[in-house]
Amino acid sequence: MGTPPAPLAQTESARPRPTSITIVCILGLLGALISIPLIFTDVARSIGAWYPPYLAFSAVVGAVCMIGFWIMRKWSVFAYTAFCALNQIVLLAEGHWNVLALVIPGIVIGIGFANLSKMK
Repeated sequence: MGTPPAPLAQTESARPRPTSITIVCILGLLGALISIPLIFTDVARSIGAWYPPYLAFSAVVGAVCMIGFWIMRKWSVFAYTAFCALNQIVLLAEGHWNVLALVIPGIVIGIGFANLSKMK
């Protein structure tokens, strides 16, 4: 007879979340929350009738990905990467793309892939 497996909470604490992931998650969730009031602004509507719903969708997807990062799931890195690629295409198609639109998502993606081996 071996020793019983450690409870899940104890196993999770044995692999602490890296500080970089914690910072990304907090900032990402704040960004998603800040996006919500923007959905209802004239600026969002001026981009096009399609943009407010897309912004709402982006806030939800971003929040879900940040929750995935927080609980250290690999799927969140891949989902965030794919969603960022979609956002880049949308921005480019609408003529709103600039290199700064790639910087922050690129940093988040880099941090995610750098910590991928620590995720489930």
